[in-house]
Amino acid sequence: MQIMHETSFKMRNLYITNSLSRKKEIFKPINEGHVGLYVCGPTVYGDAHLGHARPGVTYDVFVKLLKHLGYKVRYVRNITDVGHLEHDADEGEDKIAKKARLEQLEPMEVVQRCTLAYHEAMRMLNVAPPSIEPRASGHIIEQIDLVKKIIDAGYAYESNGSIYFDVLKYDKDHKYGILSGRTLDEVKEGTRDLDGQQDKRASYDFALWKKASPEHIMRWPSPWSDGFPGWHLECSAMSEKYLGKEFDIHGGGMDLLFPHHECEIAQNTASRGCGGVKYWMHNNMITIEGKKMGKSLGNFITLPELFAGKHEKLEQAYTPMTVRFFILQAHYRGTLDFSNEALQAAEKGLKRIMQAGKDLRALASAAGVQSAPALAYGEFTSALAPEAVNASNTEVKELIENVYEALCDDLNTPIALSHIFDAVRIINTAKDKKISLDKSDYQALVDLFDNIVSGVLGLRDEEASEGGKAVRTIDGLVNMVLEQRKAAKAAKDWATSDRIRDDLKALGIQIKDTKDGTEWTLE
Repeated sequence: MQIMHETSFKMRNLYITNSLSRKKEIFKPINEGHVGLYVCGPTVYGDAHLGHARPGVTYDVFVKLLKHLGYKVRYVRNITDVGHLEHDADEGEDKIAKKARLEQLEPMEVVQRCTLAYHEAMRMLNVAPPSIEPRASGHIIEQIDLVKKIIDAGYAYESNGSIYFDVLKYDKDHKYGILSGRTLDEVKEGTRDLDGQQDKRASYDFALWKKASPEHIMRWPSPWSDGFPGWHLECSAMSEKYLGKEFDIHGGGMDLLFPHHECEIAQNTASRGCGGVKYWMHNNMITIEGKKMGKSLGNFITLPELFAGKHEKLEQAYTPMTVRFFILQAHYRGTLDFSNEALQAAEKGLKRIMQAGKDLRALASAAGVQSAPALAYGEFTSALAPEAVNASNTEVKELIENVYEALCDDLNTPIALSHIFDAVRIINTAKDKKISLDKSDYQALVDLFDNIVSGVLGLRDEEASEGGKAVRTIDGLVNMVLEQRKAAKAAKDWATSDRIRDDLKALGIQIKDTKDGTEWTLE
């Protein structure tokens, strides 16, 4: 259970880049000690792909950091299972309904299958479940009520059973485009009249409620027609229901900033009298060959393909933790370009950190310092971020302070990781007995690995945490073979000693003879 800070506890300052102000701001929650966070979740009509992994990991780390800093967090992430039309337009076929038609399934069969697959992919990435995960289809009543409020406020109109948001009228009274920075003229230039849009007064007006065509399966009764809600509506309705008319942070991908989040602000203001969100956060995209990864472009790699290595662009399989580490190596607001080279580098970097963690725990145990138990999926350490690091070694103290400074500076995970590699170097130096660390230093480093590496960053030793029994069995077998090699060396049977070493190498096991004995690692 999360242990909340006492009123005397001094939190570290946290800075986040607010897309609304386009500035980095110090975070001040609406209610002290509490954070309301809403993040746009997936549209469940296919397997989760690498592009879905980035917001999943980004906001998972952010939530874990908030909790570590002492905040009580209500994290809401939605499931879009209705109302998302092809190409994000107001006309066309529902993405889920199209998938169901092609596979001759009920739409909710597609939803259920894809939602379960998404949850499994997030579990493998060690992304903890949100506090609340509402579905659009389960909140039709709330969305209809929201449409009524917008109509009553004078910012929507009915046309042939559909309801559209009157952007021009809203823009005169408020300001449309405050999030994206676009003027209405720019928005108009960026839209075009499409077939089926003759019901609209203007091309940039967006649907709040759509009358269903005769062949449209997913439909609900409303005062205007049997139909379905517009895509933008669900997030406004569900964020208000679970977080209130005003809440702290709304997150999502950069591709959602316009029009989705811009439309949310307009809907919120029209129905509530305020934009509803204090801070907007946006993660950037993962690209392939410089192009956005997405289903609509056909250039995406699904997470099951990535984990299995079964895609033409993959040279090998990559573990979930390698993918998580790959994502954390870039700042969440910067683009991240896929390549096998980058993932392979991430794989090596992760192995270095995990091996250093093992070595640290052995060294710390010898010094009388114990690590916290490994965290299970969905769990979080109850430890709070210290106001100051307690360590005797100045370098240890500084690097840990630098890790906290980086994470609290707009979630700068690549800089935090660079300082964690400084810790890896110190651990390796202590292991080689080239420096001496006292108990306070080991305690500080253990806390860093327990609370930050494992806790906040969510990185775990896959060899130890998944298939633990198998790992222990392999460990026992390798050590048994190494004992045979030790006996051969003692008998000066160099041929047998070398053969054992070469056979282990052929199996991907590297051994290293030290004055303290023989160490082994998997390549």
